[in-house]
Amino acid sequence: MPMVYQQNINPHTKLGVWHIAEPESFFLNTVPLQREITHPHKRLQHLAGRFLLKELYPDFPYELIKIADTRKPFLENEAYHFSISHCGDYAAVMVSTGNRVGVDVELITAKVERIKHKFLSPFEQNIIEQLSGADTDSYKTFLTSAWSIKESLYKWFGDGEVDFIDHLHIEKIVLDDNSGAAYCKILKSGEQPLTVHFLLFNNNCISWVLTEI
Repeated sequence: MPMVYQQNINPHTKLGVWHIAEPESFFLNTVPLQREITHPHKRLQHLAGRFLLKELYPDFPYELIKIADTRKPFLENEAYHFSISHCGDYAAVMVSTGNRVGVDVELITAKVERIKHKFLSPFEQNIIEQLSGADTDSYKTFLTSAWSIKESLYKWFGDGEVDFIDHLHIEKIVLDDNSGAAYCKILKSGEQPLTVHFLLFNNNCISWVLTEI
């Protein structure tokens, strides 16, 4: 299945989402498996993410991708800055030649309510409650969105030693139909204000953040 969403964020930054409906052989024709992954679906997700890199930028040197100790993929020469995420049957990729980026995709589910105290402060939980009102479907949607927003911040920062409550702060969320923006701060090694954009589609949330290098 082709990309279900693509956006050219700016002249040198692209965002894409792929609905994974193909067998492994489809992706292996373009991007060979670079490391051993035993779980079949995780292997499919891995291949789809790297395939999407090539879809957005055909000359992307996927064979040069390395994995940092924090599990963040990177290129040593930084010809491209990129972020990859996958959840369920979707893979999301953000690639840039001029911006530092972070992207995340999450399936909207009520399960996130069980762990909200692990990634949201009481202030942030109140933001979600105000947005949702008494609607339970909206509540799980915005809780999942908040999780995705913080995952994007985490991936943008690139340091594994980050506490989602202490270091990643959501200060305000503004909605516009099925999309929105979260005004955030990273409080680690100083204070970094960031705006995370997000989009709701097909019972998923995709969020992304970028800054000048």
